[in-house]
Amino acid sequence: MIYKSFFLAVYLTKNVDVDILKYFDYAATTPMDPDAMKIWIEASQRYFGNSASLHDIGTDASGLLDVSRQQLAQILGVKKESVVFTSGGTESNILALETFLASQNRTQNHIIISQTEHASLANYVKKLAETGYEVTYLRHLEDGRVDVDHLCECINERTCMVIVQHINSETGVIQPIIEIGQITQERGIFLHVDCVQSFGKFPLQSICALCDSLSISSHKVYGPKGVGAVIFPKISELTPPIPNMTHEAGFRAGTVNVPGIAAFITAANALVDQQKQEFIRIQALRDLCLNQLSDHTMDVQVIESSSQSPYILALTCRGLQGQYMLLELNRMGFSVSTGSACQIGKQDPSRTMMALGKSEEDAHQLIRISFGKSTTEDDVQNLSQGIIDIITVS
Repeated sequence: MIYKSFFLAVYLTKNVDVDILKYFDYAATTPMDPDAMKIWIEASQRYFGNSASLHDIGTDASGLLDVSRQQLAQILGVKKESVVFTSGGTESNILALETFLASQNRTQNHIIISQTEHASLANYVKKLAETGYEVTYLRHLEDGRVDVDHLCECINERTCMVIVQHINSETGVIQPIIEIGQITQERGIFLHVDCVQSFGKFPLQSICALCDSLSISSHKVYGPKGVGAVIFPKISELTPPIPNMTHEAGFRAGTVNVPGIAAFITAANALVDQQKQEFIRIQALRDLCLNQLSDHTMDVQVIESSSQSPYILALTCRGLQGQYMLLELNRMGFSVSTGSACQIGKQDPSRTMMALGKSEEDAHQLIRISFGKSTTEDDVQNLSQGIIDIITVS
């Protein structure tokens, strides 16, 4: 044990200068907020009890959990009973779908899903299709938004749920969730919305009022990894997917991560408090990057929509693979991505790009730049120049 601990300590003390590595991959994960880190440590030391235990230490942990739940509910404009804490966005997505399936008649076996969903949803629905569910994949318009007319055409008497992500993690395209939510509410169909890329950056109260579940994740908003939540605005009308579970109102098994949740809510509150100002600042940084690249429109194509999150900028560089651009930029000290972090390492082209009607070659050329709290104008100017230099040399 001492031997292993020694080498772990050596690794953790490696001289990694994070200031040199200019980070542009906030859509994949974020560094922890300092105040959230402090809360995480303090809660781990003082509120380590199991929140389900009846002794005083457990009761103290339960009290902290309740305060955290209430604060998240206030951010989203829902009742605190609607909040079910999870281990992150992926578990939230799957738990939402499993809950819908448990809450309806098995004859309702038609699922409608967009073609650009997160891998956790896409793969789970693919599994459901193999067990007898009928799955319809929505068409997308050229700019990446869901074709709402196609959605209306696809709905039938057996449709049990519609799944549409709020903001695409690869391109930043914003889907018309309000319009979709009005359609599903009128027809009594469950709507799940993945809000992992929008929580903390956009107001979500209107979406909560129209959807049946939405998923969020801590490490996208400067909280710790391994924490998230699924929100069920009408939770009293739903059936837990597994009977007799004791945690999170019976919707989830496993000891609740109270310190992580407290840190998550601390980080979320800080981000929401600065939401409007940060949105304006990030929009200016994205515009700056595009302006810097504007003289190279023949070589750089921007993938964007008329409804676009400024936090994500998707590009293709003509004739250059996204992985090549990533490695060259990394050599220069910039951290970017070739798309969703959950898909990196696979050789398949971006599903999002293919859904937009792009060729496989274009899909393999995708790079994603995502902005965050520590991004500066100098960082953006230097990154833009790095992209130009690579294009020029190549």
